[in-house]
This record gives sequence, structure tokens and C-alpha cells, in this order.
Amino acid sequence: MNDELKRAVRELDDDLVRNNRRNEELFARLTELQVSLGLLHDDRPICPFLRPFFLSRDLYSEISKAARVVSGAFAQVALAALEDPKIAEMLGVTEKEMVWAKLDPGYNGVTVNSRLDTYLHGNDFKFLEYNAENPAGIGDQQSLKTLFAEVPEVKKFLAANEHYFPEPHQTLLEALVSAYREFGGTEEKPQIAIVDWDGVSTAAEFEILARHFEACGHRTLICDPENLAYDGKVLSCGDFRIDIFFKRVIIHEFLERFDESHPLYKACSDGNVCMANAFRSKLAHKKAGFAIVTDERFKHLFTPEQLAMTEKHLPWTRRVTDERTTYDGREVELLEFLRRERDRFVLKPSDDYGGEGVKLGWESSESEWEAALEDAVDNDFVVQEKASVDKIRIASYADGEAFHQDLLVDFDPFLFRGSVEGGMVRLSADSIVNITQGGGETGLVVLG
Repeated sequence: MNDELKRAVRELDDDLVRNNRRNEELFARLTELQVSLGLLHDDRPICPFLRPFFLSRDLYSEISKAARVVSGAFAQVALAALEDPKIAEMLGVTEKEMVWAKLDPGYNGVTVNSRLDTYLHGNDFKFLEYNAENPAGIGDQQSLKTLFAEVPEVKKFLAANEHYFPEPHQTLLEALVSAYREFGGTEEKPQIAIVDWDGVSTAAEFEILARHFEACGHRTLICDPENLAYDGKVLSCGDFRIDIFFKRVIIHEFLERFDESHPLYKACSDGNVCMANAFRSKLAHKKAGFAIVTDERFKHLFTPEQLAMTEKHLPWTRRVTDERTTYDGREVELLEFLRRERDRFVLKPSDDYGGEGVKLGWESSESEWEAALEDAVDNDFVVQEKASVDKIRIASYADGEAFHQDLLVDFDPFLFRGSVEGGMVRLSADSIVNITQGGGETGLVVLG
């Protein structure tokens, strides 16, 4: 973003706080609107901010190009794991996961929709995680656009500056229907089931997406995987025929409860339902994929463009095991190296979500880090090099008052069959920037 736009954004923040210092009427309206729009995590409104996040068109385009290439590298890892047991073992793929992953989705690619979680640092950026399974946040963006239309200062700013609000909810539907057509589906307006456990914390977003799908002519049902049935031709929930199975349920949670006798397995085996994302998305989703993509031993899996982009935009990552490996061109004993250099690293479960189980070396004592390393060796963890992240000042409100906050920000671009449209913007005072961990979310506006 150029200096003139940066100055304009600072002035907007100042105006928002000065003009609305105790504007309880505005704060109440924004909170009520979040509830009615479904901008909630459980029953908590997720946007305590008075403006969206602004990203320059140039940086947005650069991130979009890099995300396209990097997501392709993770797709290569997933496809390699389907054929090579050693790659599957490195990813920590279980035998059951592999059985389901080998179900042919009937369309090209490993994912229909995905998200790369990204830290920004000036004009640089690092992709820290790849949510290839079922990324949240797609439905929130249009509602956030509606929310900020209630703030006069934001409306004035946008009127004075060239901009656009990405609309990932529209691109999601296009991608689902595109996959359905490639799958061989012939219904003019295929029916869509949004599938997850009843009562999950992200349920409000399902309602947002369902309203959009319905408005576009697609009958839509939100249902629990416990309630599915299959008659040998049609997968259904009650009397609702499922043409597109939009999976939001977490795969490892699903597989903990069900086996190959489940109606979904039979319908997928018979090629009688289009599922997005398919079970093979789990192979691209596991964080151990970062350890493969950033390890020179596996260069043969990737194109020169993928190697160049991953070297630039992925942090060094390894599975936590008692082994020798390479770091910055030299060989190291991994565990001993991590003990010495804990301030530079973070431990993450290879297959979990919501920031669960993450341990930050720079916020840990020596004894805490040692215990975390022992746990990581015994379980399926990766270690990742710390990435620099920007803080931004943003006008916020709470307890009837507007004020400035300096918060860490991550911008997480959404990919739809490999192309970026918009992204999720999360902000937090804590080092783990995650909605589940109490962080907030705001809208994205691309400037320029």
C-alpha cells in the first residue's frame, strides 16, 4: 500500500474513534446486525471492529499467484501419497484414512475449496497452514460487507477510493457446480447438503451459505452425517436428495464414528454423489505436508515454479522425530537443535484445528518446551520456524467505547479449484491468531 493510502487509513481510524467515542447506538446496531447476519462463533459476535482490513491490489495479486502455485504443490504431495506408502507414512496417514482417500471424487484436483493461512510482514508473507479440508469463513465476507455499510466513515472512505469487496461465497457455489458438472451431474440446479455435526460453533455460517445457495436456485439442507441414508442410487437425508455433498465435518472426527458401512462410503464408491471436499483432501491438509514440501529430499515431486515459490513463502518445517535433518544448508540433530533454539520455533499437531495443541517456543520456559518436545515425539507433531507478522492499528469498540487497538493480523486467501477469491482476515492480541481461541474477524477490502 502506498504512503498516501496508508495515511488515509490512519485518518479513517482516527475519525472512527473520535466521531464514535461513546456512540452506543452504533455499537448496539453493529452487534445486533452481527447476530441477525450470523456473524457468530457459537453465540459470540466475531467482529468488534469499526472497519474492514485494507490490502493493496498489488499485494493481493502477489499473494493470489503464490497461493495458486503453493496449493498445487500440496496437491502433488496428496497425489504422491496415494501411490507411495513412504510419503503416506511421512504424512501420518492412517490405514483407514487411506481407504477413504482412495475413493475417486470424479473430478480433477484434490480440493474444490481450500484456504492458506498467512502471516503478512510488510510486503512479504508466509503461508503457515493449508486448510484443505473444510475452511471456515467463506460465508462471512458478504455479511461483513453489509455490516460496514452501517458505518458512515467507512462508506465515505470507500466512496473516495477505488476498491472492491471480494465475494468468495459466489465463487464457492460456482466451484461446487463446476465440480458437479465434471463429476457427470446433470441436474440443472443440483441440490446441496451442508454436512456437519449438529450444534457446532460455526453453524451460523452454514445458514449464511444456505441462504445464498437457495437464492441462486439450489435447494439446500444443513444436516448431520448421522442422518444420511443410501438406497443404492441416491444419497439422502430424510426426503432430501443430495446431489452435492458439501463437507464441513472434520474427516478424522467422522472416521472416529463411522466405517465403510456408512451410507456416504457406499454412495461415493458407486459414484452416486459429488462430494466436496473429498476424503483425499485430508492428505493435502496434514501439516506434515509442509515438512515434505520444504525438505530438499522431495524436490523431485515439484515443478521449478513450485520449488521457487515454496522456498520463498513457506517456513522451514519438519516432523518431530529423533533424527538428523538439514536446516539452512547444514545437518543438525533435530531434537537437540530444537532444545537449543526454542525461541525460533513452534510445535503444532499435524492434524488438528482451532489452534489446539500449539506450543510457542518463545513463550515457553525451558522445562515447558522440553515437556512439549517429549509429547511431540510421542504423537504426530511438526515443528515450524517462527514467521514474522505485522501488527496493525484498527478502530474497535467494546463496553460502549471506541478505541484504537494494535493487533496481530493474518490474511487467509480462499482458493476455489486453484484460484483465489478473497480471504478471511483474523486479528488478535495473542500470538495464536484464531477465532476459536478468542480472536476476531473483519472484512477484506482490496484497494487500488
